[in-house]
Amino acid sequence: MIICLDVGNTNIKYAVYDGDKLILSFRIATEHKKTSDEYGGQLISILENRNIHADDITGGIISSVVPPLDYTLENMCRTYLNIKPLLLAPGLKTGMNLRVDNAKEVGADRVVNNVAAVRKYGYPLIIIDFGTATTFNVIDCKGEFIGGVIAPGIKGSLDSLVNGTAKLPRVEIERPLKVIGKNTVTNMQSGIVYGFSGLVAYIVRKIKQELKDDSVKTVATGGFSEVIASEISSIDYVDKLLTLDGLKYLYDLNSAEA
Repeated sequence: MIICLDVGNTNIKYAVYDGDKLILSFRIATEHKKTSDEYGGQLISILENRNIHADDITGGIISSVVPPLDYTLENMCRTYLNIKPLLLAPGLKTGMNLRVDNAKEVGADRVVNNVAAVRKYGYPLIIIDFGTATTFNVIDCKGEFIGGVIAPGIKGSLDSLVNGTAKLPRVEIERPLKVIGKNTVTNMQSGIVYGFSGLVAYIVRKIKQELKDDSVKTVATGGFSEVIASEISSIDYVDKLLTLDGLKYLYDLNSAEA
């Protein structure tokens, strides 16, 4: 069995694969002050609840956009699973050409999403990840990453709205029945859901104009991908396991090369 860790600013997403079959996936909050022992104890408990033993895990891979946790989680894997995980870093084979000004600036999660999406859906593509930030990756007709867009995240925008005002409450991020809200909660939900739907639709349209290709497919992933995809026709696929599937593919690719 292989374990994959996608370390984001808000959550750490885990997946366990037995061969090509996903047998477990879950997420926990990203906490910078947590030790490897705390993360390890939590992981072992979750695995045992699913009748997975630590020695069943024979390999792993970590993608991280939180550098302070890299050593913590690598040490957790060594100590609790007795494996040395691969790290998505320069030198790891991805098969993806990053045709941008500085490839080192591209987040690990974006690289993994690119690799997974091209493998699963072909190209050209636009890949939208609704995470802590909302990122748009553009894959051209040669299968190369040529750049993209980084916009504010949905949850962060809502948090900013709530924290910056005295009377606005924290609300669930879900689609209201109508754009015109009748109370504070539906007013806020409308602004977040329909506002981000408009942002996504407009950026996708502009990207297609620059590519001069209206047939480019769009893949959405991340926690709020389904909410936004239900509102706009420019998203062709929703794939919430895109990043984790990409990590599994990269593990297999680099293990075969070893």
